Amino acid sequence: MDRQVLSLTWANNIAPEFHWTNNDYGNVTALFSIFYAISMLIAGPLIDWLGTKKGFLWAIGIWSLGACLHAFSGIFTAGYITGEWVFSFSGAKEIIEGIGEVGTVVSISVTFFIFSRLVLAFGEAGNFPAAIKTTAEYFPKKDRALATSIFNAGATVGALGAPLTIPFIANAYGWEMAFILIGALGFIWMGVWIFVYDKPETHKRVSKDELAYIQQDNDMDEPTADGKKRGVNILKCFNHKQTWVFLVGKFMTDGVWWFFLFWTPAYLSAIYDMNDTETALPLFILYAITLLAIIGGWLPSYFVNKGKEPYDARMKSMFIFALFPLLTLFAQPLGQITYWIPIVIIGIAGAAHQSWSANIFSVVGDLFPRRAIATITGIGGLAGGIGSFFINKGSGMLFDYSKNTQMTFLGFKGEEAGYFIIFCVCAVAYMIAWVVMKSLLPKYEPVTDL
Repeated sequence: MDRQVLSLTWANNIAPEFHWTNNDYGNVTALFSIFYAISMLIAGPLIDWLGTKKGFLWAIGIWSLGACLHAFSGIFTAGYITGEWVFSFSGAKEIIEGIGEVGTVVSISVTFFIFSRLVLAFGEAGNFPAAIKTTAEYFPKKDRALATSIFNAGATVGALGAPLTIPFIANAYGWEMAFILIGALGFIWMGVWIFVYDKPETHKRVSKDELAYIQQDNDMDEPTADGKKRGVNILKCFNHKQTWVFLVGKFMTDGVWWFFLFWTPAYLSAIYDMNDTETALPLFILYAITLLAIIGGWLPSYFVNKGKEPYDARMKSMFIFALFPLLTLFAQPLGQITYWIPIVIIGIAGAAHQSWSANIFSVVGDLFPRRAIATITGIGGLAGGIGSFFINKGSGMLFDYSKNTQMTFLGFKGEEAGYFIIFCVCAVAYMIAWVVMKSLLPKYEPVTDL
């Protein structure tokens, strides 16, 4: 939900106030991806060092603060340009309306949003390393993909709730309150995490039988001779082809999900002339379809029960999931009939992505010792963030260019041509990623010397 606030408010609320273009929005989202990517490289080892309980706490606190910070961009922009520091959102709007230097308003507001996204990204970077590490702590290998798909469905639940709440909060109380209210939910979650989570070895509600089930793979981390935790050399991780399998898979595919998340509301606005409240139902249906990703967590378990190794089962499942995004090739052509067709297709592609994501995260647990899981997840997050930067920055530039020049491509003109090009990229990304991953590591080879 924190990520969705910007995508659901920028076109109808933020852009008119600060005079943003597609390229300005693309810059904000692209730099968020880079900040997120770099932060993942830091967050992974930090989670491994602090442990999941403490590490996840700092992550939640920082990203919630960053989410709330966005709301104060108008106040900062007005105060910085004019020297008139007012502490009300309506007062800041009035001052900005009177500023004749549009370029300065754009520059300062974009800069403050980028700073806010930096804080948000640094905190959010701790989420997946902590979540994947927790999953490895609480589930044997054969169950991790299903567990990952369940927690990863939280992103879909947030995306479901976002279009039904954020535009209406923004229209009723101002876009600033949407950032504050959604961001504040994270502080509530911090309290839940403190009281609910503990490692299974020390958790009062975990029985001996449950603990034995959890630890059936015998992949517990062994301490050093003096009883301390063994560290992980992050540079040494790059010497293993298993790291590159995960890195390539994330680089090629993370940007697709981020594109769907950040640009689908803008797509409906630009191509179908829909406002933010009119997009609520289509976006809700789209993300409801992505809940099918739970199947993605079950499928490798089915193959494991048929006798396959967990890694082989996941790769077979991921090949199946890589087929569904190919439907995105038809989103724009069939969208000429009704906008519901691209909504359903993007929903199916989103479900395939989340299924792919649950399995590629679980691959880390298959191939690496527990003590390295958060670090490897961070490396993959870095690669995924870089891929996301290219697709978000490229999309913003392409959409403005295609709109201003009325570019044509395979029968489409203007922004429709731009969106069709990006849809084609999204369609083939997973299959390319799978082929490269399979070539790098055809068979199960766990890392034992980290």
